[in-house]
Amino acid sequence: MSAPVSAPAGVLPGPGTPPDGDGGSSGSGPGRRRSLRTILVVALALVALVVTAIALGRGQPEHSGRLDPDDATPTGGRALARVLADQGVDVVVARDADALADADVDDGTTVLVSDPAVLGERAARDLVDAAAPGRLVVADPGPGAVDLLGLDVDPRWAGAVEDLAADCDPAATDDLDADLDGLEVSVDSALALEGADGCFPTSDGPLLAVEEGVVLLGADDLLTNDQVLRADNAAVALRLLGAADRLVWYVPDPADLVGDEGVGLGAALPRWVVPAAWLLVAVVVALAWWRGRRFGALAVEPLPVTVRAIETTEGRGRLYRKARDRQHAAHALRSATRERLAVQLGASRRTDPHALVVEVAARSGRDVGAVGALLHPAAPVPDDDAGLVAFANLLTDLEKEVRRA
Repeated sequence: MSAPVSAPAGVLPGPGTPPDGDGGSSGSGPGRRRSLRTILVVALALVALVVTAIALGRGQPEHSGRLDPDDATPTGGRALARVLADQGVDVVVARDADALADADVDDGTTVLVSDPAVLGERAARDLVDAAAPGRLVVADPGPGAVDLLGLDVDPRWAGAVEDLAADCDPAATDDLDADLDGLEVSVDSALALEGADGCFPTSDGPLLAVEEGVVLLGADDLLTNDQVLRADNAAVALRLLGAADRLVWYVPDPADLVGDEGVGLGAALPRWVVPAAWLLVAVVVALAWWRGRRFGALAVEPLPVTVRAIETTEGRGRLYRKARDRQHAAHALRSATRERLAVQLGASRRTDPHALVVEVAARSGRDVGAVGALLHPAAPVPDDDAGLVAFANLLTDLEKEVRRA
């Protein structure tokens, strides 16, 4: 029968040696290699994502966005801006409120607001003041933007329109200062301006209207790169924006917003949404009150099967035996003995193994090195069945000695 331990008496691992767990892993097994491979794969994936993002970012234009005059994407307005410039119109791009103030708008200037949804109260007032000498055209005039401009118009979703004739209202023809007779527009989506007189009428209102000197273009899709060539969209755009010798294309900057200014989500929603939301909340509360059940006393139910605690230990032992994993079995025996001895000595189960070995040696009268060879997590363990049986017997004898002491 081989000896259960190989450490000589008096030789004890240092107190800094980490304790073994239930399985006593050496740190270099297949599990550690799998973890390293997983970390490596995740790191490579992150690097690939960063490189891809950088590569895609380099191909993006410096200025982009819906109806941006420098954006060549389908929703940009670069095509129209180039055509206007080729027609002799001086196109000036203003990308913030300061640039708009410096644009020197006069009576021969048209001011186009391409994204009024990011206007704040102060920016809207400055816009009206700056564009007062000329003509102001607002693309996509949503409910929030109309309210900020102080216009009595109710924008409504009109959906897609196909070959819609101008059919301008006589009262709006002079205000538009553009001859749109005989022209048709086709766009994928539009806003109808209920309560206003204008051109391209729908059942909910015209798509183009003039209200208090402000031109509202609900069919702003006709200005985009991918739809400007549909129907007579290009002609409508040129007559609206190219009538004057100078065009200030104003792209509002969100940085101009102060505090909580701007168009909130509530302004963009229909008026019936908020009452409908409150009604839904009331219905849910009423349903919860009706169908709710009060929590009663806890019901004690007998377990269908009573499982003895020893069966768990026996099951683990059978698994170790089937796998011929003697080292894990020995580590489990050592760890359990260490915990029981700590309880007997009135110490915590997390007591430092070195301190526990010294205390057990003092209580049992054994040599510290011999006790450390049995209890310390870093001490070697037997690697055959006979040694494992002897090792278990030695741990049992040590535990009995401490108990008797």
